[in-house]
Amino acid sequence: MEFRSPDGKHRTVDAYWDGENVWRVHFSPEQPGEWTYRTYASREEDQGLNNQTGTFRCVPYTGVNILYQHGSVRVSPNGRYLEQSDGTPFFWLSDTAWNGALKADQKSWETYLNDRKKKRFTVVQFVMTQWIAGAGNADLRLAYQGTNSITIDPVFFQWMDEHFQSLNDYGLVAAPVLIWTAPWSPFSKFLNPGNSLPDDQIIRLSRYMVARYGAYQVIWILAGDGDYKSEEGERWKRIGEAVFGENPLRLATIHPGGQQWVGAEFGQEPWFSFIGYQSGHGDTPNDLKWLWQGPPATASDAEPVHPIINLEPNYENHRSFGSDGRFDAHAVRRAAYWSLLVSPPAGITYGAHGVWSWETRPALPMNHPNTYVAQPWFDAINLPGSTDMKYLHELFSSFQWWTLRPDPVLIVTQPGDQDAALFVAAARDENKNWALLYFPVGQTIILRHDELTPTFVRWFNPRSGKWTAAAHLSGGTLSITPPDNQDWVAWIGATPAK
Repeated sequence: MEFRSPDGKHRTVDAYWDGENVWRVHFSPEQPGEWTYRTYASREEDQGLNNQTGTFRCVPYTGVNILYQHGSVRVSPNGRYLEQSDGTPFFWLSDTAWNGALKADQKSWETYLNDRKKKRFTVVQFVMTQWIAGAGNADLRLAYQGTNSITIDPVFFQWMDEHFQSLNDYGLVAAPVLIWTAPWSPFSKFLNPGNSLPDDQIIRLSRYMVARYGAYQVIWILAGDGDYKSEEGERWKRIGEAVFGENPLRLATIHPGGQQWVGAEFGQEPWFSFIGYQSGHGDTPNDLKWLWQGPPATASDAEPVHPIINLEPNYENHRSFGSDGRFDAHAVRRAAYWSLLVSPPAGITYGAHGVWSWETRPALPMNHPNTYVAQPWFDAINLPGSTDMKYLHELFSSFQWWTLRPDPVLIVTQPGDQDAALFVAAARDENKNWALLYFPVGQTIILRHDELTPTFVRWFNPRSGKWTAAAHLSGGTLSITPPDNQDWVAWIGATPAK
């Protein structure tokens, strides 16, 4: 269907089949006034589909939903962060509910969304079709059947429709993975569409989902958990171009496997909007150093510049591959604050073991036996790390977070050089008026006084969301120490933080 806006611009979107002889078009106009449309069908003789015309009027939104008050999410003009169409900066705070939209009944889904909204999440990541950890939806329906020529099931997607709408109704942006691909599993070639389907069927299935849900407030994750280097990277470039074209209506990215960086492979693609990465579920010294010595910290200025978001840091209560314990809330906070301060911040994703796989009783997630038994989702949503993400969002919302830039030279001697777990992340605003530092434990560091001329320090408690009173700093050697031996965030500037 081709739409003409009140100022004469054209936009064409695909229709989708919704069963029997029903075809639908979803479109989200963002300009008030009178619009016109015309349909085009591959079979011109089909008088029911071809050359249908009409008009409708778009009126300004007057409700309270921030997604509609400020408009669709886009990349900021400087390429560093996300914003809404009226220029309001958009902080990506996503939760990982890979199986949520597949498995949850509507009441459970809304219980979950209400919890995440209260905790100030802004995005939810989930998987759209059957995949290695989810064999269909709660009714055991599959998104499609077949391999070389798939048959799409519209009833399956009618299940998804209500879940999509609820996300936006709660003020949350949908971030669905269209095609899961995970070459590391022996079940991948049977369960993951990215491994089992030929490219033309992947494109067909993906374009169907984009047509069906492209009018929602959505950010596409084309593929999940794959290895996108070399020939595989070229393959997904071609698929992305075929699915989104050169002028997509919504943002799109890739979710790579653990500790992969896709900026060089996809940075030039016109449909590719921001760099997502996965720091993963390891806690060895090398795993920890990858986050603050690897590409997230060293490749942020590579051209063309893109927003950078850690789409999968360690999940709370998930097995830690290294120490073999379980990640606690402190490990979750550490990964989140490191991620936000070693790159120009655009956002962060949180994950809870039991929520991502949507367990309804204590169980091992499907085909993930090495992750440890997960709690049911309705218990896992209460893990303390999710509330800590609320405090994190409140902290970043208290200042112009989009102006922060990594500034490791502020620290004279980096504790992380001796012990990777003790790394102190430092960032400063573009005008160098104030700085933010994350201490994973209470420890004294010395700041370069020739790089910073602060007057005050205030401490933010990432476990309670509370601030200490401002303390005056004098000249000379600048050493600062958190209030106790736990993790803290320091705000340093010429005037006290509000």
